[in-house]
Parts: sequence; structure tokens; C-alpha cells
Amino acid sequence: MKNNRRDFIRITGGLAGLGLAALGIPKGYTSEAALISGFGDQLGNLLSSPQQAFQMNASMKADYDLALSILKPTKKQLEHGLELHRDALVFDTYGFMPRAAVDGGALTVAIDSQASPLEIQDMQENMSMTRFVKNERERLELENAWKVAGVTCVFQNSGEEGNEVKKLLKRLAHFTYTTDMLKDFVAKAVTPDDIIRAKKENRHALYFTGNGVPLPQDWASVEEELRYVLVFFQLGIRMMHLTYNRRNVIGDGCAEKGNAGLSDFGRAVVKEMNRVGVIVDVAHSGWRTSLEAAQLSERPMVASHSSATAVYEHIRSKPDPVIKAIADTGGYIGICGIPRFLGGSGDIAAMMKHIDYVVKKFGSDHVGIGTDVAYTSSFAKEEKGQVPAYRRPRTRWEALWPEDPFKETTEMRQSLAWTNWPLFTVGMVQMGYADEEIRKILGGNALRVARAALA
Repeated sequence: MKNNRRDFIRITGGLAGLGLAALGIPKGYTSEAALISGFGDQLGNLLSSPQQAFQMNASMKADYDLALSILKPTKKQLEHGLELHRDALVFDTYGFMPRAAVDGGALTVAIDSQASPLEIQDMQENMSMTRFVKNERERLELENAWKVAGVTCVFQNSGEEGNEVKKLLKRLAHFTYTTDMLKDFVAKAVTPDDIIRAKKENRHALYFTGNGVPLPQDWASVEEELRYVLVFFQLGIRMMHLTYNRRNVIGDGCAEKGNAGLSDFGRAVVKEMNRVGVIVDVAHSGWRTSLEAAQLSERPMVASHSSATAVYEHIRSKPDPVIKAIADTGGYIGICGIPRFLGGSGDIAAMMKHIDYVVKKFGSDHVGIGTDVAYTSSFAKEEKGQVPAYRRPRTRWEALWPEDPFKETTEMRQSLAWTNWPLFTVGMVQMGYADEEIRKILGGNALRVARAALA
């Protein structure tokens, strides 16, 4: 039912309390009379029930205003983009649901008790991924961030980087617990239909991805070494990285100077993932490994959060032959929201350039947006301020990077904030894409590939 002006103000708590940026209105449109007459129907529909209402905090507003100042959409483009985003099923092709603040007091007790670096790391990760289950303040933060972003589903990073089974299980357990306990708001999805249902019911969903192929590493036989691919599929994992930056027994990662491609064992891994129904992801793989995996895969495969080398060359980007090979499988490249991978201005405009290049070169069927960006609770700084200094672990092997001269700025990261998702849609409207093309990029392509993997 359409709300009148009185209902609209009652739901949002008043225009002054919500803030123009929270409504997607650039600073130029400051008259309340003009706001109500020009945007009233759209915003009334956007916030048509208390379940959909949201409140932007100061950080969100600043991020939103900055991105708007970069894009400079017309009123018509902004209106249409926000409406399209609201109605579309939005599927982040790789990223993170909002993160909770840690419990500073509990961490302090652990540190004072001489907890090891690994214990502290485990505590921090568990808190950031599950604390909203029992802490109401964090739960409200979580819900609000989802609503501001307008995202239906995230292909959730649910496995710590590497191939060790025990390591991969921990993060998967955290998100399984969260979605079990908060399923009325954000649930674990195991099929594309679950995601579609969540959109229809005004809920959210996580589709799980692991940051490595789980291997027992006994090396008794190829078949025994691959048996955990099925086990993790049954636990809900629907996509896996072949490599994570470094070389492993499957192939070369993107950070290796060598470019050796898939190993014989890696070829067996791709075939087993195809057989079981796990999407092959080469976002962190070297160019030759990525190309050979695409040439071998019999199912659509992806580079879930990457960029186009033709726009800006980075070890995490993909050159045209790799993107074409991925497209030839029926898959897509997810353009990320990491400034140093995008290059150039490193902001939301740079993201749009990468999207536009792939759309024009390979078609809108082969593009997604995999932000690789998380919203972190506004209470994080307050909680971290309570935590005393402690001995931190060394940088782990998988995370080692070659030197990168690109200088990221706070403004770049602000413009690509996860809660700015509606403005990614506005940016595509500005580039003149048809609504159907935008819907594919926002989520349709990810749903199609997910369905093909399970076929």
C-alpha cells in the first residue's frame, strides 16, 4: 500500500533525522518541499514498511555523499538507479556480510591471561562474524547495513585462505552458526531458489564460498585427496578458489613471478569440482592457471572479484584472453571494489570503467560485481580502543604480496564502501545500460552460473 506523506515521515522518523544522503539525494536538492514533491512517491515506496526502513550513520552518509560527488548523476538518473536497485535481486559475487565490532573487554581479559596470537586471532574472527547473534546493538548494526546496501545475497568468504581442512572449517562454522541463529533475517542459501525466495520475503542470504580447495594432504591417491570437495559441498560451500596468491599443488597464484599454470593434480581438481557442483573461482590465480582452468572446465566458472588488465594492469586483474575464456564457459568476471586493483582514480568511477570495458568487449552476460569489501560496525573503534597491545603473528604465507606502488586514499575506499551499493547501480544507469543488462550484472549472471553448477 502506498504511504502518504504523514506515513512516510512516521516510518523514517522525519526527514531531518534520516538525512538527505540516507535517502539517496545529493546535496543540491535541499528543499523539503522539492524533496517531497519530487521524490515522495519513490521514497515512500522504497521505505514502504518498517522492515525496510533504515538510518544512515555519519560514516555511511559521508561515504554516500562522496560517491555522489564523483558520479554526479542527474536527478532522473539517480531516481531511476535507486528504484532499479530496490527492485532488483542484488548478489555480491564475492564479499562479506557486515562485520560486528569485537568485544574489547573479553579480548583484554584473554590478552592479560597470556592467550596465544592464534587464540586471539580466533576470538577476533569469531566475534566479528557471530557477535550480532547475542548482542542487540551489533544485530541492529548488521540489519541496518544490509538495508542501506540493498543487497539480497553475498557470496560469502567462508573459509580461511589455504587448503588445510581444519583451517577451512572454522570460518564455515561461524557463518553456519550465524545463519542458523538469524535465519529470519539472513539465512544460508544452498540453491539459487533460496536466494530468490529471500528477495521475495524481504530477507537476505549468504551463499558460501571457500578460499581454498580442502585437501587432507595425505597424498595416498588423487581420488582420496579430492574426497573433501564433496564433503564441503554438502556443508554448503558452492565455490572455491583454486589458488590464493601463492603457488600450491593445484597451480600458480597471481602473486607468483612464475606462470606455470595448472598442475596435473589441478586438472583433476577442476574436473571434480565440475562433477560435484562447486563453481571454479580463479580470482586469486595466475593468468595461465586461470586460462587453463577455463579451457578445461565443462561448467561456467568465474573470477569472482577481480578487474580488467586492459584498463589497469595488476596481478589481481585478468587480461582479455582469460576473460574471454571465462566468458566462453558461460561464466563472468566480478569487478571488485579494491582501489589498488582498479588503478586510475581508484574510486567508484574507476570501478565503472572496468565494468564498462568488460560489458563492451565481452557482453553484459559476463560481468558481475564482487566487492571484496565489508561494512564494519560503527562501534568497532570504540571496542578496539579498549584492547591493549599484544604480540601479533607474522604475515601468513598465503597473504604475502609483491611490492605495489599504488597509493590508496581514504577517499577512494569511502566511495567504494559496501553501503554504497545503490550507487553502483546508479553508475550503470549513467553509462546507458538497459535495465535488463543492469539486472544481469547486479545478480542475474551470478544466479545463472550458480544454477548451471548444480544442474
